Amino acid sequence: MPAPQVKPKWRPPLALIVYAVLLSIMSLPIISIIWFRATDNAASMTTATEAAGLLAVLLVTLAVAYVLSRNITGPINALIARSDEIAHGGRSAIRPLGSYGTREIATLSQSFLDLAAKLVDRSEHVRSFAAHVSHELKSPLTSIRGAAELLRDDDDQQPMTSAERLRFLENIIADSERLDLLLARLRELAYAEIPMPSEQICTEDVCRMLRERFAAFEIVAEGDSARLFTLPVEAAAVVFGNLADNAFQNGAKRLRLTALATGQSVTVLVSDDGNGISPANRERVFQPFFSTRRQQGGTGMGLEIARTMLASHGGQIALQDRQEPGTQFAVTLPQV
Repeated sequence: MPAPQVKPKWRPPLALIVYAVLLSIMSLPIISIIWFRATDNAASMTTATEAAGLLAVLLVTLAVAYVLSRNITGPINALIARSDEIAHGGRSAIRPLGSYGTREIATLSQSFLDLAAKLVDRSEHVRSFAAHVSHELKSPLTSIRGAAELLRDDDDQQPMTSAERLRFLENIIADSERLDLLLARLRELAYAEIPMPSEQICTEDVCRMLRERFAAFEIVAEGDSARLFTLPVEAAAVVFGNLADNAFQNGAKRLRLTALATGQSVTVLVSDDGNGISPANRERVFQPFFSTRRQQGGTGMGLEIARTMLASHGGQIALQDRQEPGTQFAVTLPQV
């Protein structure tokens, strides 16, 4: 969808307005002097002192106009030029202006640079994610197509055995299930990108939801578990559900959620007693589509979805170092 266009028509530049206003104000004393000289027959012509005073007023007016133009018009024009440069140059064009002039323009420029950086990051993320998605979808589709072609080409001269036919059909079913899981994860990720109304929830509420979903495992809440933090119920189910699913798929039998209130935020430590994460994989756990359970159907999108959903609500997630066996994640969100 194209961006809305500003209606084209002539509009005066800011510099013209500044100079016109100041010159209009300066003209008032000149007009007053001319008026009184014209109506007072006894008055003499303008004296040299009056002329010098008017000239001084003119010079001061022009100086004020120059200062306003330099501190307002110049930075605004520079910001306009920088926006065009960012549109064509990407991240390399995101850099501070040479001069901001006023506090308001400096604040506006910083907001603009922050927004531009977020948009560029988002664009790069979408481009990278699209490449990963196409790669992940290609593998099961290729497998399904190959198995289907072999089944199609089966003839009476070289018939397949029942075991071969069953193996190909099982491969098709397994790859179809993997595609369904990938699409479900993509829907969750799209859901994570949609802003939702802020709601209040606590760690005890999260534990109740997880116990209903993972009834065979032990899930406990500790610490300041009644402390409310800002996160919709649906988002909490996705975020903590993915963490719990990863833990139980990696051999955990017990999940502990410890809530700690710090300043204006609440940190929930999600700890399990599973197999843990090897040092070689710790730097890759948030990489989209990275999974150590690919043969068991893992998609490697759970943590990416959790991070995206938390970021949309002002939160974050981080992998913690710990001496005990298992894995621990810290989920931080604004408290109510």
